[in-house]
Amino acid sequence: MLRDDYSALFIFIHVAQQRSFTRAAAWLRMSQPAVSYAVRDLEARLGVCLLIRSSRGVLPTKAGRRLLERIAPEFREIDEEIQALSELRAEPAGSIRITAIDYAIRSILWPKLATFLPQYPQIKVELINEYQSVDIVAHGYDAGVRFGQELAQDMISVRIGPDIRNMVVCAASFLAQGRRPETPADLTGLRCINLRTSTYGGLYQWEFSKGKQRINARVDGAVTFNNAYDILEAAKAGFGFAYLPEDLVRPYLLQGQLISVLEAWCPVWPGLHLYYPNRRYPSRAMTLLVDAVRYSG
Repeated sequence: MLRDDYSALFIFIHVAQQRSFTRAAAWLRMSQPAVSYAVRDLEARLGVCLLIRSSRGVLPTKAGRRLLERIAPEFREIDEEIQALSELRAEPAGSIRITAIDYAIRSILWPKLATFLPQYPQIKVELINEYQSVDIVAHGYDAGVRFGQELAQDMISVRIGPDIRNMVVCAASFLAQGRRPETPADLTGLRCINLRTSTYGGLYQWEFSKGKQRINARVDGAVTFNNAYDILEAAKAGFGFAYLPEDLVRPYLLQGQLISVLEAWCPVWPGLHLYYPNRRYPSRAMTLLVDAVRYSG
């Protein structure tokens, strides 16, 4: 195979994993037309169609899936070997891509990375905010963040934060205009601020527990966001009840700007964990980053 074919295969892998020519082009730091041309040229030389566009994005054909399954692990091994060789450098270096929700990025990852990164100028970190559980290997991430310790196969998990309790809150002025809910069922018919996520295929259901009772409540309201911080601002502005991490709303509870309800129903969840592939040769940059964000209690 010609050298250009290897470059095209590398581009094809990223398009197939990202399910988007645009996202792959951004990751590869190429123009979108150049990425499209490389894939079309590869298909022409191989004589088969590898990718098709659909309402769900760019999807591999049967031939594309077969090729991706065969070559993606080989390219990953090459990358790992190059990473291993880079460890011979005196100064740790490398790029690390992490997917996490905005709350994890702002409250845990960034405060620690803001101290860590100046110590290692050759380490670069890309933080991607998304409310979606993804296959981090397939999507080209080095690590992800989620609650608890549930892992996919061949993943390592490291706790990066304390246990978390979500609370139902609203503006004091909003509660003064209506009734206080006593059970999750009372939220029906009351204005709430929704969170839209990709993982759950729509609106997030608020999770409650009390004793042996477990309730996932569907709520409704005038406004929906896809991140916690906009929900917080809407709650402070009096647009309804919100379901948010306790440490995020605590300052406003202490000030009296927000009021909490249904406290007896609000569960405590295992803290956030960083998870990443169990590779033979983890890069020194990755090892240092994991140590930097590890929760010490």
